[in-house]
Amino acid sequence: MPEVLNEASDLSSLAETRGEALRFEEPVKLKGRKRFIQSLQRISSSPSLARMGRAPSSSYRTGGKASMSCVSLASNYSAYGPSHHHHTSSQTSVGFSTAPTSIVTTPGPESQTFDFGSRIRIISQSSATQAGANPLIAPLPVEARSISKEAQLPTASEVPDSYADYSSKPLLEVVPERKPRAIDFWGEMPNEIKVHIFRFLRPREIICCSAVSRSWHEMCFDGQLWAELDTQDYYRDIPSMSLVRLMTAAGPFVRDLNLRGCHQLGDRWATHGQAMAEACRNLQSFSLEDCRIDLSSVHYFLLQNTRLVHINFCRVPAINNSAMRVIARGCPLLESLNVSWCPHLDTQGLHKIIESCSNLKELRASETRGWDDKKFLSDIFKRNMLQRLFIDRSDADDESLQVLFQGCDPEIDPLTGQAIVPTRKFRHLNLSRCTRITDKGIKYMSQNVPLLAGLQVSQLVNLTDGAFKQLFEDTPLLTHLDLEQIDDITNSTLQKLAQSPCTPVLQHLNISYCENLGDTGMLPIIKNCPELRTVQMDNTRVSDLVLAEAAAQVRLRDQPSPNRPPIPTIVTPQDPMATLTTSSSPQQQQQQQQQQQHQQQQQQQQQQQHQQPPPPKIALHLEVYDCQNITWTGIREIMSRNAEPS
Repeated sequence: MPEVLNEASDLSSLAETRGEALRFEEPVKLKGRKRFIQSLQRISSSPSLARMGRAPSSSYRTGGKASMSCVSLASNYSAYGPSHHHHTSSQTSVGFSTAPTSIVTTPGPESQTFDFGSRIRIISQSSATQAGANPLIAPLPVEARSISKEAQLPTASEVPDSYADYSSKPLLEVVPERKPRAIDFWGEMPNEIKVHIFRFLRPREIICCSAVSRSWHEMCFDGQLWAELDTQDYYRDIPSMSLVRLMTAAGPFVRDLNLRGCHQLGDRWATHGQAMAEACRNLQSFSLEDCRIDLSSVHYFLLQNTRLVHINFCRVPAINNSAMRVIARGCPLLESLNVSWCPHLDTQGLHKIIESCSNLKELRASETRGWDDKKFLSDIFKRNMLQRLFIDRSDADDESLQVLFQGCDPEIDPLTGQAIVPTRKFRHLNLSRCTRITDKGIKYMSQNVPLLAGLQVSQLVNLTDGAFKQLFEDTPLLTHLDLEQIDDITNSTLQKLAQSPCTPVLQHLNISYCENLGDTGMLPIIKNCPELRTVQMDNTRVSDLVLAEAAAQVRLRDQPSPNRPPIPTIVTPQDPMATLTTSSSPQQQQQQQQQQQHQQQQQQQQQQQHQQPPPPKIALHLEVYDCQNITWTGIREIMSRNAEPS
């Protein structure tokens, strides 16, 4: 065997010098029985048998790495031994072979012989040295060895240039897939959008929503929702403590506070009145109508809100002259004041208001005492700032009206006998049930109220036809006239009204319980007043002729009339005091007609799109209760007109 190794080393050195690999003859393919035995020898020499628990051969080394002999141990005397020229060998890569191990019947080491027909494996000296002292043992080929995972990794010299810097590159972070989370639309919604959504709800609905959750409770009591706090529609349903909490939470944002009819706050004013007043510091409109409130709470509110513009203390028993003095000192921007039916109030307190509040335009003081005080009335005349005055059921008389409209000791025109004074700014006057007023007091109004649009003189039992003869001529903008229950006026008053300059703009007329009025006075009114909307004729002498004429006039209104003469128009801005103007320019008239035609065209297009008739509109409202001369003939005329398509 040493000779064989030397010969093999010589062949190896020869191959290395020539740079060629040794080539061996390929073994002859066996057939039949020999091929079967060869396959069995391959199976017995397979490394997989070691994994199956087969005991290693005694001729193998058990220590160190696995190795096996390259020389077949099959004996020539074996019954299954192949011939020298047809020895079996495992077909591996070109130029190398691994001899199979002996089978079960293979003789032991004592009968070792060299088969010269076997292929020779070249073994380097280093491998021979590692094999140990036994020269018959050769290491297992590299391709047949079981190596670890670390040994399988390529070395730096074996890595191609294209992958040389692979380890220097950062590894990509694998992002795990996120499960779709449930989206909380309401929770993630901005607070401004939530407030905007809640503004579409009515106050009662907002209070009901406050019981849903804590977040909804905080949102429902957010002050931004309560810039206008009007409890008129739900004051009976809201508990007193909830109303107190609402006013305390929303107080800094509230501009319009209307507590009309909140009787449940009676006991809360004493305990929480000051806290509510301190919270509500930015009020511009304040109403306590029909509230049972103590005077100290009223003072708290008035002292904390110096920018009040509208105050309504109608039917509040606690209001007296001291409250008026607080208003005069702390509310210089006041424009509207309603203290009607306050039993503990008189004109002494109102006098403070007139002196301090220079912007006051509306004063409602029904059923108050002291309207015969000439000093107080003289101050109203000098300031000339009131536009709406309600003093019905008061103690005013003819001298009071003389001072109110002409002042004290005015200069008299010798030709006309009228006082030479600046015209008054009154637009609405309510003198109803002032039983001390006669025709003389009404005549003082003539030529002094050219802007008058509304006049209420009902139940002035001392008036006659002479009171209105000159007044109708001097009020061309009169739209509302209330003559209810004046027994002494006749049809001549209505005839005079039908010929006055105010007929094109007259809209509302009340002659109920005027038993002397009939068809003679009402027919001219129905014919000459095209803008008439409401007529109250209860308990009068009108007959079916008035109803038939009213139906005919409504038919004429439906017909277009472009040649209709221009009439004064009423402008109603946001300001509570309406401004009256007259359209006299031809260019403005043409623009108005064009706008009306454009609006009519748009309405027709909308009707065609929806294919639905427009809802009926009330053109004329008539009240004829307890009229003895009205029969089914007149009612049939009205019903037939209502049945006609518009």
